[in-house]
Amino acid sequence: MALKIGTENKMAQSDTVDRILDAAEELFAERGFSETSLRMITSKARVNLAAVNYHFGSKNALIHAVFGRFLTPFSATLETAFDELETRCEGKPPTLNQTLWALTESAVRMPQRNEKGISIFMRLLGLAYTQSQGHLRRFLEQEYSQPFSRFMRLLKEATPQLSAVDRYWRIQFMLGATAFTMSSSDALKDILRNKLGVETTIQEIAARLVPFLAAGMQAKDALLVPALPTIPPVASIPSVDNNIPVA
Repeated sequence: MALKIGTENKMAQSDTVDRILDAAEELFAERGFSETSLRMITSKARVNLAAVNYHFGSKNALIHAVFGRFLTPFSATLETAFDELETRCEGKPPTLNQTLWALTESAVRMPQRNEKGISIFMRLLGLAYTQSQGHLRRFLEQEYSQPFSRFMRLLKEATPQLSAVDRYWRIQFMLGATAFTMSSSDALKDILRNKLGVETTIQEIAARLVPFLAAGMQAKDALLVPALPTIPPVASIPSVDNNIPVA
């Protein structure tokens, strides 16, 4: 009897934690981190504030747990994908396409709790860098630096022709394009359906995205692209009294 009661208590606690995380994830994605209060989360999760404090301790810790629920299994999957990729390459650096595919496939093949899982997470990841969440960026760097550093190393090996500055900017542009596309995937699918009558999946979106990202990473050096022509100044236009120039 004691074992049964203990098991039931653990299941109830696990259900409570999942409800809190689900509610927090959805509200953070909709409203942002600062604009979402613990009271909003407890109301949506149908739990009291004490439950959040008991299971997580603080709002910051809850934010970390929301990210960890996706990133911990994703990091393990990504490390495995990189291991398999480097084994197949037999000591040669993987190509840029291969590296990007390993990352993308690891993300889209992750088991999702719901059909909007990856879209919501990418929205949250974007918010982590656009809102003042220094604690979250430190958490991500501390907990998930190994797979991220490995990805950066593979990118560097695949783009030896780029300077450090060019590579930095192209990675930022790549991450921005990925975050926008994946976080807006539902809206983009709706637009495609309404405008062109075509249905698509998150896997097909990723298949179109990867070649675009690879082409951007390998584009001609920005300093070699001709500068835009200088726009000539607007000619002075006489004022009404023909004495004071308007411009």
